[in-house]
Amino acid sequence: MSKVPRNFKLLEELEKGEKGLGAESISYGLANQEDITMTYWNGTILGPPHSNHENRIYSLTIVCDETYPDKPPKVRFITKINLPCVDSQGNVIVSNFETLKNWKRSYTMETVLLELRKTMALAANKKLPQPVENSTY
Repeated sequence: MSKVPRNFKLLEELEKGEKGLGAESISYGLANQEDITMTYWNGTILGPPHSNHENRIYSLTIVCDETYPDKPPKVRFITKINLPCVDSQGNVIVSNFETLKNWKRSYTMETVLLELRKTMALAANKKLPQPVENSTY
């Protein structure tokens, strides 16, 4: 089976993200339209309902370096959040987040954002006290 080249995969993700073809609870796109390497991305997650994240919008940065999609992207929250898989600088800790820890080449940025949102909604996490709304790292 042949591997889809990095740029083709990222172009597919860009098209899906820009056209809003994915889940309505998340969004993502290039941080800079001039980034021909498609390395730096922005993402947002709408906090899940019935949780301490409800009615909040979380901003993230996603870095898809030259090893992507063979290796997971680097994901960092800009908006402060209290989650076990996020360190004190906002970085998503690979070893504490199953999707990044058990990365598969078929995963996408959408997969990562949706799984982070699911993590927010877990019973163990949905009532965690959260930083002041709109605070950033």
